[in-house]
Amino acid sequence: MQISQKKWTQNTGWQSLTNNTDTADLVLVFGDRKTVSNKKMFKEIKNLYKGADVVIGSSAGNIVEEQVFDEGLCLTAIKFESSSVRCAVRHIGKTDDLYLVTEELAQQVDKEGLKHVMVFSEGLQVNGTSLVHGLRQNLPKDIAVTGGLMGDGADFKETVVGLNEAPETGNIVIVGFYGEKLSVGHGSLGGWDSFGPERLITKSKNNVLYELDGKPALDIYKDYLGEKAKDLPGSGLLFPLSLRIKAEEGEIEVVRTLLAINEEEKTITFAGDMPEGTLTRLMIANFERLIDGASGAANMGLGILADNRAELVLMISCVGRKLVLNNRVEEEIEAVRDAVGPKAVMTGFYSYGEISPVTATENQCQLHNQTMTITVFSEK
Repeated sequence: MQISQKKWTQNTGWQSLTNNTDTADLVLVFGDRKTVSNKKMFKEIKNLYKGADVVIGSSAGNIVEEQVFDEGLCLTAIKFESSSVRCAVRHIGKTDDLYLVTEELAQQVDKEGLKHVMVFSEGLQVNGTSLVHGLRQNLPKDIAVTGGLMGDGADFKETVVGLNEAPETGNIVIVGFYGEKLSVGHGSLGGWDSFGPERLITKSKNNVLYELDGKPALDIYKDYLGEKAKDLPGSGLLFPLSLRIKAEEGEIEVVRTLLAINEEEKTITFAGDMPEGTLTRLMIANFERLIDGASGAANMGLGILADNRAELVLMISCVGRKLVLNNRVEEEIEAVRDAVGPKAVMTGFYSYGEISPVTATENQCQLHNQTMTITVFSEK
């Protein structure tokens, strides 16, 4: 596997971070919405890597090696020795059936020899829980799926993603990986502390929470936040909810991030479904445990690889973690570096939702919030 990386900013232009190659099978480009939407910029990238599949999307922060930066682009070009990829993209409108869209996407991925699937999705219009459900139902159960929902900084206005064309709102891209020598590992951990009593979701609809223990959800949430309630919905990123949900593999714990509130109806909209009858607890950041979670996710992924050695590390971390860690955000990236070693190439982005199995031994993916999700690749 040959990997080269570039970084682009308005002040510096393109900077080569590793040995350059103009041949690639897959090019991953993450950046702020304004820059990735620049059609002239995309054409430049596509002309540079003729014949490669280019996946490009907006982020809430870019990761390249141990750096985290907001404005500009990070580009990772991958040339496999004996492996290959097959990519597909579908657009979903507001009235489209997401299940049918995921079914169409899955049909574009050849199931023979399939090793792994990654998904890069619109981050605001798509219900992440429904997306994950559709992928699970339409892809082989022994194939793990990882990926994330694209971001838009801390603005939450519009997200874009594209495949071999300038990115657009409403797109979903999947990448299938193939190859006998290809090993892929995955890991996902949080690091948040729960507090307060468990409360029962007594009224909800999809990802909108109406009542906890029969009382208006927003009232209860504001009581916990105290003075910080005046800064909602932004301050909600600092106080996610943990849910104990029933899945095919048994009861699992997932985290959900607040996206919006409705003062009139006293409801809270989250980044994933909030099923009625589910027990939930409020969570708060623990800085050291967040950083330990990043390291733990890397070690989970490495444990799946045949020789515990990664060549490529793709990190998708939640925008909520970035806002909480603030000027310590690079510490979670450095923790991943310590785990994977100095030779692995690292890239990724901050997202509006992460997709991964809960544990290293499972393949059935779930939607996560507030986690560091890591996918590691080795071709040896």
